Amino acid sequence: MRDDELTWQLSSYTDSGACVEVARPAGEVLVRDSKRRTGPRISVTPSSFADLVDWAKTHQV
Repeated sequence: MRDDELTWQLSSYTDSGACVEVARPAGEVLVRDSKRRTGPRISVTPSSFADLVDWAKTHQV
């Protein structure tokens, strides 16, 4: 799937400028650096992404 076919969402919890964006095509979650939008992105399963979000809510990185 091409980037122009995806809807990217910027994290609403970032206040440092170090943000990630996510897109959710069917069956996966794509993650990319908001400052390098044409750079690499990773693909994870929706359940793995949910686990990551739950972990991030309880840990300060």
